[in-house]
Amino acid sequence: MMITKEMYIGEILRINPAYAEILMASGMHCLGCPSSQMESLEEACMVHGIDVTGILEQLNQ
Repeated sequence: MMITKEMYIGEILRINPAYAEILMASGMHCLGCPSSQMESLEEACMVHGIDVTGILEQLNQ
């Protein structure tokens, strides 16, 4: 399944829990917080100052 920037963090982690490692390595250390379940990948990247394009490339490899 292709991961998109519009997908919620919680949804991405349900697809593959191993994606947490990629997200945490990029600086997203609050994956377990309630707001992350309803926050899109794009929104999370913006909040953490991370380039969404780079994360998408890693998640979709």
